[in-house]
Amino acid sequence: MKFTHDVIVIGGGAAGLTAAGGCALFGLEVALIEGHKMGGECLNNGCVPSKALLTAAKRAAEAREEKRFGVTLAAPQVDWSGVHQHIRDAIAGIEHHDSKETFEEMGCEVFLDHARITGRQTVEVGGRTLRAPRIVIATGSEPLVPPIPGLDGVPYLTNENLFDLTEQPGHLVIIGGGVIGMEMAQAFRRLGSEVTVIEPDRPMGRDDPESVDVVIDVMKSEEVRFITGKAEKVEADGDKVHVYTDGGECVTGTHLLIAVGRKARVSGFGAEEIGIATGRNGFATDARRRTSVKGIYAIGDCREGPRLTHVSGYEGSNVALEIVTGLPTKVDFTALPWVTYTEPEVAQIGLTEAEARDKHGDAVTVVKEEFSENERAVAEGYTKGHMKMVLKGKKVLGVSIVGKNAGELLLPFTQTISGKSSTFALGSAIISYPTRSEISKAAAFSAWEPTVFGSLPKKYAGLVAKIRRTFA
Repeated sequence: MKFTHDVIVIGGGAAGLTAAGGCALFGLEVALIEGHKMGGECLNNGCVPSKALLTAAKRAAEAREEKRFGVTLAAPQVDWSGVHQHIRDAIAGIEHHDSKETFEEMGCEVFLDHARITGRQTVEVGGRTLRAPRIVIATGSEPLVPPIPGLDGVPYLTNENLFDLTEQPGHLVIIGGGVIGMEMAQAFRRLGSEVTVIEPDRPMGRDDPESVDVVIDVMKSEEVRFITGKAEKVEADGDKVHVYTDGGECVTGTHLLIAVGRKARVSGFGAEEIGIATGRNGFATDARRRTSVKGIYAIGDCREGPRLTHVSGYEGSNVALEIVTGLPTKVDFTALPWVTYTEPEVAQIGLTEAEARDKHGDAVTVVKEEFSENERAVAEGYTKGHMKMVLKGKKVLGVSIVGKNAGELLLPFTQTISGKSSTFALGSAIISYPTRSEISKAAAFSAWEPTVFGSLPKKYAGLVAKIRRTFA
Protein backbone atom coordinates (compact mmCIF):
# COMPACT_ATOMS: atom_id res chain seq x y z
CA MET A 1 0.00 0.00 0.00
CA LYS A 2 1.28 3.44 -0.89
CA PHE A 3 0.82 5.83 2.02
CA THR A 4 -0.23 9.44 1.51
CA HIS A 5 0.83 10.45 5.04
CA ASP A 6 2.80 9.19 8.03
CA VAL A 7 -0.11 9.77 10.41
CA ILE A 8 -3.77 10.80 10.15
CA VAL A 9 -5.28 12.68 13.09
CA ILE A 10 -9.08 12.92 13.33
CA GLY A 11 -10.15 15.82 15.54
CA GLY A 12 -8.90 19.39 15.93
CA GLY A 13 -9.33 19.84 19.67
CA ALA A 14 -6.67 19.88 22.37
CA ALA A 15 -5.68 16.22 21.96
CA GLY A 16 -5.67 16.13 18.17
CA LEU A 17 -3.90 19.45 17.74
CA THR A 18 -1.13 18.46 20.13
CA ALA A 19 -0.62 15.09 18.44
CA ALA A 20 -0.72 16.54 14.92
CA GLY A 21 1.47 19.52 15.72
CA GLY A 22 4.02 17.37 17.55
CA CYS A 23 4.35 14.93 14.67
CA ALA A 24 4.53 17.72 12.10
CA LEU A 25 7.25 19.60 13.98
CA PHE A 26 9.37 16.44 13.78
CA GLY A 27 8.98 16.48 10.02
CA LEU A 28 6.33 13.78 9.59
CA GLU A 29 3.65 14.13 6.91
CA VAL A 30 0.46 14.71 8.88
CA ALA A 31 -3.19 14.85 7.82
CA LEU A 32 -5.29 16.74 10.36
CA ILE A 33 -9.07 16.45 9.94
CA GLU A 34 -11.68 18.56 11.75
CA GLY A 35 -15.35 18.38 10.80
CA HIS A 36 -16.61 21.30 12.89
CA LYS A 37 -14.47 24.06 14.44
CA MET A 38 -10.73 24.09 14.96
CA GLY A 39 -9.89 24.30 18.65
CA GLY A 40 -12.60 21.89 19.70
CA GLU A 41 -14.67 22.19 22.83
CA CYS A 42 -12.12 23.96 25.00
CA LEU A 43 -11.81 26.97 22.72
CA ASN A 44 -15.34 27.22 21.40
CA ASN A 45 -17.68 26.16 24.19
CA GLY A 46 -15.62 25.03 27.14
CA CYS A 47 -12.62 26.39 29.01
CA VAL A 48 -12.17 29.69 27.20
CA PRO A 49 -15.76 31.03 27.15
CA SER A 50 -16.52 29.72 30.65
CA LYS A 51 -13.47 31.40 32.16
CA ALA A 52 -14.31 34.61 30.31
CA LEU A 53 -17.82 34.52 31.81
CA LEU A 54 -16.41 33.78 35.27
CA THR A 55 -14.10 36.79 34.96
CA ALA A 56 -17.01 39.11 34.20
CA ALA A 57 -18.94 37.62 37.13
CA LYS A 58 -16.00 38.10 39.46
CA ARG A 59 -15.79 41.77 38.53
CA ALA A 60 -19.47 42.19 39.36
CA ALA A 61 -19.02 40.42 42.70
CA GLU A 62 -16.11 42.66 43.67
CA ALA A 63 -18.11 45.78 42.87
CA ARG A 64 -21.06 44.45 44.84
CA GLU A 65 -18.97 44.73 48.01
CA GLU A 66 -19.32 48.47 47.70
CA LYS A 67 -17.11 49.41 50.64
CA ARG A 68 -14.06 47.35 51.49
CA PHE A 69 -10.53 48.11 52.66
CA GLY A 70 -11.55 51.74 53.02
CA VAL A 71 -12.39 52.00 49.32
CA THR A 72 -15.94 52.57 48.07
CA LEU A 73 -17.05 51.33 44.65
CA ALA A 74 -20.17 51.98 42.67
CA ALA A 75 -22.68 49.16 42.57
CA PRO A 76 -22.28 47.00 39.41
CA GLN A 77 -24.47 47.51 36.36
CA VAL A 78 -24.39 44.39 34.21
CA ASP A 79 -24.71 44.90 30.46
CA TRP A 80 -25.33 41.41 29.11
CA SER A 81 -24.43 42.40 25.55
CA GLY A 82 -21.05 43.53 26.88
CA VAL A 83 -20.57 40.27 28.77
CA HIS A 84 -21.47 38.33 25.63
CA GLN A 85 -19.02 40.39 23.58
CA HIS A 86 -16.26 39.75 26.14
CA ILE A 87 -16.80 36.02 25.67
CA ARG A 88 -16.59 36.34 21.87
CA ASP A 89 -13.47 38.53 22.17
CA ALA A 90 -11.75 35.96 24.40
CA ILE A 91 -12.37 33.22 21.84
CA ALA A 92 -11.24 35.47 18.97
CA GLY A 93 -8.07 36.40 20.84
CA ILE A 94 -7.02 32.77 21.21
CA GLU A 95 -8.40 31.00 18.13
CA HIS A 96 -5.45 31.89 15.89
CA HIS A 97 -3.32 29.49 17.97
CA ASP A 98 -5.59 26.65 16.81
CA SER A 99 -6.32 27.86 13.29
CA LYS A 100 -6.00 25.95 10.02
CA GLU A 101 -3.32 28.40 8.91
CA THR A 102 -1.21 27.87 12.03
CA PHE A 103 -1.17 24.10 11.60
CA GLU A 104 -0.49 24.34 7.90
CA GLU A 105 2.53 26.45 8.78
CA MET A 106 3.67 23.63 11.07
CA GLY A 107 3.50 21.28 8.10
CA CYS A 108 0.09 19.63 8.51
CA GLU A 109 -2.31 19.09 5.64
CA VAL A 110 -5.57 20.29 7.17
CA PHE A 111 -9.00 19.08 6.06
CA LEU A 112 -12.09 20.89 7.34
CA ASP A 113 -14.51 18.11 6.53
CA HIS A 114 -16.10 14.95 7.90
CA ALA A 115 -13.79 11.94 8.28
CA ARG A 116 -14.71 8.31 7.91
CA ILE A 117 -12.38 5.48 8.85
CA THR A 118 -12.67 2.80 6.17
CA GLY A 119 -9.86 0.49 7.23
CA ARG A 120 -6.97 -0.03 9.62
CA GLN A 121 -4.87 2.42 7.63
CA THR A 122 -7.39 4.34 5.51
CA VAL A 123 -9.62 7.36 6.05
CA GLU A 124 -11.99 9.01 3.58
CA VAL A 125 -12.41 12.79 3.71
CA GLY A 126 -13.74 15.23 1.11
CA GLY A 127 -13.80 12.64 -1.65
CA ARG A 128 -10.20 11.57 -1.03
CA THR A 129 -8.84 8.37 0.45
CA LEU A 130 -5.93 9.01 2.81
CA ARG A 131 -3.57 6.24 3.86
CA ALA A 132 -1.15 6.16 6.78
CA PRO A 133 0.45 3.48 8.99
CA ARG A 134 -0.90 5.27 12.09
CA ILE A 135 -4.32 6.82 12.78
CA VAL A 136 -5.08 8.92 15.87
CA ILE A 137 -8.73 9.38 16.86
CA ALA A 138 -9.35 12.54 18.92
CA THR A 139 -13.04 13.16 18.36
CA GLY A 140 -13.77 14.48 21.85
CA SER A 141 -17.03 14.31 23.78
CA GLU A 142 -20.44 15.94 23.87
CA PRO A 143 -22.88 16.85 26.65
CA LEU A 144 -24.68 13.90 28.19
CA VAL A 145 -28.43 14.51 28.02
CA PRO A 146 -30.32 12.35 30.53
CA PRO A 147 -33.64 10.69 29.61
CA ILE A 148 -35.83 13.00 31.69
CA PRO A 149 -39.51 12.81 30.67
CA GLY A 150 -40.56 15.99 28.88
CA LEU A 151 -37.03 17.21 28.20
CA ASP A 152 -37.35 16.68 24.46
CA GLY A 153 -40.24 19.16 24.43
CA VAL A 154 -38.42 21.94 26.26
CA PRO A 155 -35.72 24.30 24.93
CA TYR A 156 -32.69 23.57 27.08
CA LEU A 157 -29.09 24.68 27.25
CA THR A 158 -25.83 22.74 27.39
CA ASN A 159 -22.30 24.08 27.28
CA GLU A 160 -22.57 23.91 23.48
CA ASN A 161 -25.13 26.72 23.25
CA LEU A 162 -24.96 28.39 26.69
CA PHE A 163 -22.38 30.94 25.59
CA ASP A 164 -24.47 31.98 22.61
CA LEU A 165 -27.17 33.48 24.85
CA THR A 166 -27.93 37.03 23.77
CA GLU A 167 -30.21 37.68 26.74
CA GLN A 168 -29.50 37.12 30.41
CA PRO A 169 -31.56 34.40 32.10
CA GLY A 170 -33.99 35.64 34.70
CA HIS A 171 -33.85 32.35 36.58
CA LEU A 172 -31.39 29.69 35.45
CA VAL A 173 -32.23 26.17 36.63
CA ILE A 174 -29.22 23.86 36.45
CA ILE A 175 -29.56 20.09 36.50
CA GLY A 176 -26.18 18.81 37.67
CA GLY A 177 -23.79 19.94 40.38
CA GLY A 178 -20.49 18.99 38.77
CA VAL A 179 -17.75 21.34 37.59
CA ILE A 180 -19.75 22.97 34.79
CA GLY A 181 -22.89 23.26 36.89
CA MET A 182 -21.15 24.83 39.87
CA GLU A 183 -19.01 27.27 37.87
CA MET A 184 -21.97 28.45 35.82
CA ALA A 185 -24.24 28.66 38.87
CA GLN A 186 -21.93 31.10 40.60
CA ALA A 187 -21.19 33.06 37.42
CA PHE A 188 -24.82 33.66 36.48
CA ARG A 189 -25.84 34.42 40.06
CA ARG A 190 -23.09 37.03 40.37
CA LEU A 191 -24.22 38.61 37.12
CA GLY A 192 -27.72 38.99 38.53
CA SER A 193 -29.69 35.89 37.50
CA GLU A 194 -31.56 33.78 40.01
CA VAL A 195 -29.96 30.32 40.07
CA THR A 196 -31.12 26.93 41.36
CA VAL A 197 -28.91 23.82 41.24
CA ILE A 198 -30.57 20.39 41.32
CA GLU A 199 -28.19 17.55 42.20
CA PRO A 200 -29.09 14.12 43.61
CA ASP A 201 -25.71 13.56 45.26
CA ARG A 202 -23.03 15.77 46.76
CA PRO A 203 -21.98 18.61 44.41
CA MET A 204 -18.49 18.23 42.92
CA GLY A 205 -18.44 14.61 44.05
CA ARG A 206 -14.89 13.80 42.94
CA ASP A 207 -13.38 16.55 45.12
CA ASP A 208 -12.54 16.61 48.82
CA PRO A 209 -15.83 17.17 50.74
CA GLU A 210 -14.24 19.62 53.19
CA SER A 211 -13.05 21.77 50.32
CA VAL A 212 -16.39 21.62 48.52
CA ASP A 213 -18.25 22.63 51.69
CA VAL A 214 -16.35 25.92 51.73
CA VAL A 215 -17.51 26.69 48.18
CA ILE A 216 -21.10 25.69 48.86
CA ASP A 217 -21.22 27.97 51.90
CA VAL A 218 -19.96 30.89 49.79
CA MET A 219 -22.44 30.19 47.00
CA LYS A 220 -25.32 29.90 49.46
CA SER A 221 -24.31 33.24 50.94
CA GLU A 222 -24.56 34.64 47.39
CA GLU A 223 -28.11 33.19 47.23
CA VAL A 224 -27.53 30.25 44.93
CA ARG A 225 -30.22 27.74 45.83
CA PHE A 226 -29.35 24.04 46.10
CA ILE A 227 -31.91 21.25 45.90
CA THR A 228 -30.86 17.70 46.74
CA GLY A 229 -32.86 15.47 44.46
CA LYS A 230 -33.25 13.98 41.01
CA ALA A 231 -35.08 15.71 38.18
CA GLU A 232 -38.02 13.44 37.35
CA LYS A 233 -40.00 15.51 34.85
CA VAL A 234 -39.72 18.72 32.84
CA GLU A 235 -42.57 20.79 31.43
CA ALA A 236 -42.76 23.89 29.24
CA ASP A 237 -45.15 26.65 30.27
CA GLY A 238 -45.00 29.54 27.81
CA ASP A 239 -41.64 31.18 28.32
CA LYS A 240 -41.15 29.29 31.60
CA VAL A 241 -39.88 25.79 32.35
CA HIS A 242 -40.95 23.64 35.31
CA VAL A 243 -38.60 21.02 36.74
CA TYR A 244 -40.13 18.44 39.11
CA THR A 245 -37.85 16.53 41.49
CA ASP A 246 -38.24 13.17 43.21
CA GLY A 247 -38.50 15.07 46.48
CA GLY A 248 -41.79 16.60 45.41
CA GLU A 249 -40.43 20.06 44.59
CA CYS A 250 -41.21 22.06 41.48
CA VAL A 251 -38.69 24.64 40.35
CA THR A 252 -39.79 27.20 37.78
CA GLY A 253 -37.21 29.07 35.75
CA THR A 254 -36.76 30.98 32.53
CA HIS A 255 -33.84 28.85 31.28
CA LEU A 256 -32.71 25.27 31.85
CA LEU A 257 -29.08 24.14 31.74
CA ILE A 258 -28.23 20.43 31.53
CA ALA A 259 -24.83 19.79 33.12
CA VAL A 260 -24.78 16.14 34.19
CA GLY A 261 -21.57 15.04 32.48
CA ARG A 262 -20.02 14.17 29.13
CA LYS A 263 -20.47 11.39 26.59
CA ALA A 264 -17.59 10.22 24.43
CA ARG A 265 -18.04 10.86 20.72
CA VAL A 266 -17.46 7.42 19.21
CA SER A 267 -20.12 7.09 16.50
CA GLY A 268 -20.57 8.39 12.99
CA PHE A 269 -17.08 8.08 11.51
CA GLY A 270 -16.65 4.38 10.84
CA ALA A 271 -15.09 3.18 14.08
CA GLU A 272 -17.82 0.61 14.69
CA GLU A 273 -17.55 -0.82 11.18
CA ILE A 274 -13.87 -1.67 11.52
CA GLY A 275 -14.33 -3.17 14.98
CA ILE A 276 -12.75 -0.63 17.34
CA ALA A 277 -13.83 -1.75 20.80
CA THR A 278 -15.59 0.62 23.18
CA GLY A 279 -16.04 0.54 26.92
CA ARG A 280 -18.65 2.07 29.21
CA ASN A 281 -18.08 5.61 27.94
CA GLY A 282 -15.52 5.82 25.17
CA PHE A 283 -13.03 3.80 23.17
CA ALA A 284 -11.26 1.12 25.16
CA THR A 285 -7.50 1.75 25.18
CA ASP A 286 -4.41 0.53 26.95
CA ALA A 287 -1.97 2.75 28.86
CA ARG A 288 -0.33 3.71 25.56
CA ARG A 289 -3.76 4.77 24.24
CA ARG A 290 -3.80 2.03 21.61
CA THR A 291 -7.25 0.79 20.62
CA SER A 292 -8.22 -2.80 19.83
CA VAL A 293 -7.27 -2.21 16.18
CA LYS A 294 -3.54 -2.26 15.49
CA GLY A 295 -2.08 1.09 14.49
CA ILE A 296 -5.05 3.16 15.72
CA TYR A 297 -4.87 5.28 18.86
CA ALA A 298 -7.66 7.09 20.74
CA ILE A 299 -6.78 10.10 22.89
CA GLY A 300 -8.59 12.79 24.84
CA ASP A 301 -12.28 12.79 25.68
CA CYS A 302 -13.27 10.10 23.16
CA ARG A 303 -11.63 7.31 25.15
CA GLU A 304 -12.44 6.02 28.61
CA GLY A 305 -10.66 8.01 31.28
CA PRO A 306 -10.40 11.53 32.72
CA ARG A 307 -11.82 14.33 30.59
CA LEU A 308 -9.66 17.41 31.07
CA THR A 309 -8.01 19.69 28.52
CA HIS A 310 -4.56 19.25 30.03
CA VAL A 311 -4.99 15.47 29.97
CA SER A 312 -5.86 15.69 26.27
CA GLY A 313 -2.71 17.70 25.62
CA TYR A 314 -0.63 15.27 27.66
CA GLU A 315 -1.94 12.27 25.75
CA GLY A 316 -1.43 14.07 22.45
CA SER A 317 2.21 14.66 23.35
CA ASN A 318 2.69 11.06 24.44
CA VAL A 319 1.23 9.58 21.27
CA ALA A 320 3.19 12.00 19.07
CA LEU A 321 6.40 10.96 20.83
CA GLU A 322 5.58 7.27 20.40
CA ILE A 323 4.79 7.69 16.71
CA VAL A 324 7.91 9.77 16.07
CA THR A 325 10.40 7.66 18.04
CA GLY A 326 8.83 4.22 17.87
CA LEU A 327 9.30 3.93 21.64
CA PRO A 328 6.32 3.14 23.90
CA THR A 329 4.92 5.91 26.09
CA LYS A 330 2.40 5.23 28.87
CA VAL A 331 0.06 7.60 30.66
CA ASP A 332 0.72 8.18 34.36
CA PHE A 333 -2.03 9.92 36.31
CA THR A 334 -0.40 9.59 39.74
CA ALA A 335 -0.02 13.36 39.90
CA LEU A 336 -3.10 14.36 37.90
CA PRO A 337 -4.29 17.87 38.81
CA TRP A 338 -7.66 19.51 38.24
CA VAL A 339 -9.29 22.77 39.26
CA THR A 340 -12.87 23.98 39.57
CA TYR A 341 -12.86 27.74 38.96
CA THR A 342 -15.50 28.77 41.43
CA GLU A 343 -14.57 31.44 43.95
CA PRO A 344 -12.90 30.23 46.03
CA GLU A 345 -11.30 27.77 43.64
CA VAL A 346 -11.09 24.06 44.45
CA ALA A 347 -7.87 22.39 43.35
CA GLN A 348 -6.92 18.74 43.62
CA ILE A 349 -3.90 16.67 42.71
CA GLY A 350 -3.40 12.98 43.34
CA LEU A 351 -5.63 11.18 45.84
CA THR A 352 -8.23 12.85 48.03
CA GLU A 353 -8.17 12.00 51.73
CA ALA A 354 -11.05 9.53 51.29
CA GLU A 355 -9.38 7.80 48.33
CA ALA A 356 -6.09 7.56 50.21
CA ARG A 357 -7.73 6.05 53.30
CA ASP A 358 -9.61 3.53 51.15
CA LYS A 359 -6.32 2.49 49.58
CA HIS A 360 -3.86 2.73 52.50
CA GLY A 361 -6.01 2.71 55.65
CA ASP A 362 -4.40 3.85 58.89
CA ALA A 363 -1.05 4.48 57.18
CA VAL A 364 -2.46 7.80 55.93
CA THR A 365 -1.84 11.07 57.75
CA VAL A 366 -3.21 14.50 56.88
CA VAL A 367 -1.59 17.89 57.32
CA LYS A 368 -3.92 20.88 57.14
CA GLU A 369 -3.00 24.55 56.85
CA GLU A 370 -5.56 27.36 56.92
CA PHE A 371 -5.34 30.43 54.70
CA SER A 372 -6.34 32.43 57.77
CA GLU A 373 -2.74 31.79 58.94
CA ASN A 374 -1.19 32.79 55.61
CA GLU A 375 0.02 36.37 55.84
CA ARG A 376 -0.57 37.27 52.19
CA ALA A 377 -4.14 35.98 52.46
CA VAL A 378 -4.67 38.03 55.64
CA ALA A 379 -3.25 41.17 54.02
CA GLU A 380 -5.54 40.72 51.00
CA GLY A 381 -8.60 39.92 53.08
CA TYR A 382 -9.22 36.59 51.31
CA THR A 383 -8.73 34.06 54.08
CA LYS A 384 -11.40 31.49 53.27
CA GLY A 385 -10.10 28.01 52.66
CA HIS A 386 -7.27 25.66 53.45
CA MET A 387 -4.71 23.22 52.10
CA LYS A 388 -4.79 19.53 52.98
CA MET A 389 -1.72 17.42 52.28
CA VAL A 390 -2.40 13.67 52.33
CA LEU A 391 0.64 11.56 53.17
CA LYS A 392 1.80 8.02 53.67
CA GLY A 393 4.87 8.49 55.80
CA LYS A 394 6.62 11.39 54.11
CA LYS A 395 5.35 10.53 50.64
CA VAL A 396 2.67 12.88 49.32
CA LEU A 397 -0.33 10.98 47.95
CA GLY A 398 -2.50 13.97 47.21
CA VAL A 399 -3.21 17.62 47.95
CA SER A 400 -6.61 19.33 48.22
CA ILE A 401 -6.77 23.12 48.23
CA VAL A 402 -9.71 25.49 48.48
CA GLY A 403 -9.04 29.22 48.37
CA LYS A 404 -8.34 32.19 46.16
CA ASN A 405 -6.23 31.15 43.15
CA ALA A 406 -5.91 27.64 44.60
CA GLY A 407 -5.06 26.18 41.20
CA GLU A 408 -1.87 28.25 41.03
CA LEU A 409 -0.54 26.40 44.09
CA LEU A 410 -0.59 22.88 42.61
CA LEU A 411 2.62 23.08 40.56
CA PRO A 412 5.18 21.99 43.20
CA PHE A 413 3.10 18.96 44.06
CA THR A 414 3.24 17.66 40.49
CA GLN A 415 6.89 17.05 41.33
CA THR A 416 6.63 15.87 44.93
CA ILE A 417 3.91 13.30 44.14
CA SER A 418 5.73 11.99 41.06
CA GLY A 419 8.98 11.70 43.06
CA LYS A 420 10.86 14.35 41.12
CA SER A 421 11.15 16.49 44.23
CA SER A 422 10.34 16.02 47.92
CA THR A 423 8.38 17.57 50.76
CA PHE A 424 11.70 18.12 52.56
CA ALA A 425 13.01 20.16 49.61
CA LEU A 426 9.74 22.09 49.41
CA GLY A 427 9.70 22.72 53.16
CA SER A 428 13.21 24.18 53.03
CA ALA A 429 12.73 26.21 49.84
CA ILE A 430 13.11 29.99 49.76
CA ILE A 431 9.73 31.41 48.74
CA SER A 432 8.94 35.07 48.07
CA TYR A 433 7.16 36.88 50.90
CA PRO A 434 4.31 37.55 51.12
CA THR A 435 2.81 35.02 48.72
CA ARG A 436 0.07 32.44 48.92
CA SER A 437 2.65 29.86 47.86
CA GLU A 438 3.99 30.02 51.40
CA ILE A 439 1.11 27.78 52.42
CA SER A 440 2.71 24.99 50.33
CA LYS A 441 5.96 25.40 52.22
CA ALA A 442 4.09 25.50 55.53
CA ALA A 443 2.28 22.25 54.78
CA ALA A 444 5.48 20.53 53.64
CA PHE A 445 7.32 21.75 56.73
CA SER A 446 4.50 20.50 58.96
CA ALA A 447 4.87 17.06 57.42
CA TRP A 448 8.55 16.97 58.48
CA GLU A 449 8.20 18.80 61.80
CA PRO A 450 7.81 15.67 63.98
CA THR A 451 10.94 14.19 62.40
CA VAL A 452 13.08 17.33 62.33
CA PHE A 453 12.27 18.18 65.94
CA GLY A 454 11.97 14.57 67.16
CA SER A 455 13.89 12.83 69.93
CA LEU A 456 16.96 11.83 67.90
CA PRO A 457 17.62 15.33 66.46
CA LYS A 458 17.13 16.77 69.95
CA LYS A 459 19.62 14.30 71.41
CA TYR A 460 22.09 15.17 68.66
CA ALA A 461 21.63 18.90 69.23
CA GLY A 462 22.12 18.35 72.96
CA LEU A 463 25.33 16.42 72.32
CA VAL A 464 26.71 19.16 70.07
CA ALA A 465 25.82 21.80 72.66
CA LYS A 466 27.53 19.76 75.41
CA ILE A 467 30.71 19.39 73.33
CA ARG A 468 30.76 23.11 72.63
CA ARG A 469 30.37 23.95 76.30
CA THR A 470 33.14 21.53 77.19
CA PHE A 471 35.68 22.77 74.67
CA ALA A 472 34.74 26.43 74.35
